[in-house]
Amino acid sequence: MQAEIHPNYAAVKVVCSCGNTFETQSTIGKPELHLDVCSNCHPFYTGQQKIVDSAGRVEKFKSRYGSFKR
Repeated sequence: MQAEIHPNYAAVKVVCSCGNTFETQSTIGKPELHLDVCSNCHPFYTGQQKIVDSAGRVEKFKSRYGSFKR
């Protein structure tokens, strides 16, 4: 391996918007990493679905295609 070409691999504190924090290692170069979604609040891991409806698009889709039968 060549000397002095690899980034510094240091401990990083990860902070999620839900309040969950944990330690990991990264080459980011900052002491903290802020996330929007983590394994504590992600719908895949929690089993809860969050639908973010902007301007009634979900209701518009359901009214247009909700009664469609194959």
